[in-house]
Amino acid sequence: MDSCLMVWHMKPQSRAYRFAGHKDAVTCVNFSPSGHLLASGSRDKTVRIWIPNVKGESTAFRAHTATVRSVHFCSDGQSFVTASDDKTVKVWSTHRQKFLFSLSQHINWVRCARFSPDGRLIVSASDDKTVKLWDKTSRECVHSYCEHGGFVTSVDFHPSGTCIAAAGMDNTVKVWDVRTHRLLQHYQLHSAAVNALSFHPSGNYLLTASSDSTLKILDLMEGRLLYTLHGHQGPATTVAFSRTGEYFASGGSDEQVMVWKSNFDVVDYGEVIKVHRPPAPLATSSGNLVRCLAASPASPR
Repeated sequence: MDSCLMVWHMKPQSRAYRFAGHKDAVTCVNFSPSGHLLASGSRDKTVRIWIPNVKGESTAFRAHTATVRSVHFCSDGQSFVTASDDKTVKVWSTHRQKFLFSLSQHINWVRCARFSPDGRLIVSASDDKTVKLWDKTSRECVHSYCEHGGFVTSVDFHPSGTCIAAAGMDNTVKVWDVRTHRLLQHYQLHSAAVNALSFHPSGNYLLTASSDSTLKILDLMEGRLLYTLHGHQGPATTVAFSRTGEYFASGGSDEQVMVWKSNFDVVDYGEVIKVHRPPAPLATSSGNLVRCLAASPASPR
């Protein structure tokens, strides 16, 4: 891992930007909802907010006392949340560039923190084997989900805001209802740790990345595995759908970033379908759901 960010443009022949500023490996990145800002976290314990243009200007925050594992903007872009090996989750004002408050009930490294779509809740995942749900206004922990048998690596909200999905070192993915705190679905499909996950904007599909070198696409409405994707020559460490769901990108320890095109049926993204069915028997299928468009080195040579 190097200390630079790379920003690629999807248009042919468009130049890529390489941003330097961090003093140690970059561990996480996130675009603001408008796309006008880019946040990055690093082992150097800082968060940088970048203007993603040719100049690559940035502002640095001395954010934590240990590695920053996760950074995520609120849906209104006014604040962002960070998670760190110092066992804390912190919330910051984007434009005032000011620390707002800290959430400190985890007892081990915090690997991931995300805002709910409406910005009222925060969810965090930790090496203490818990997922915690927080109320942003009261700053209180609303609930702790303790069903994982190992470190929890990644967590995110369903687009409806009614559910969360979490991935763990115990090779599992779990989906909970944040209103009743009931476990809705449980998947044990990977043969190694699940490192990252991402909901499709429709809410119908969940994408996972694993140390078994595969990506998997889960049909949440049917409660089953749809596709297993092979491409990375080592652990797949991160994955994310584009805002429209037309594409997704994956990264791995093989220093490759792959961009894939989704061929899902056309969905009215204004009609977010809520996950409400109990887990169904799991099955495997294959086909031409997705195809890899391009692969690029994750680290510039």
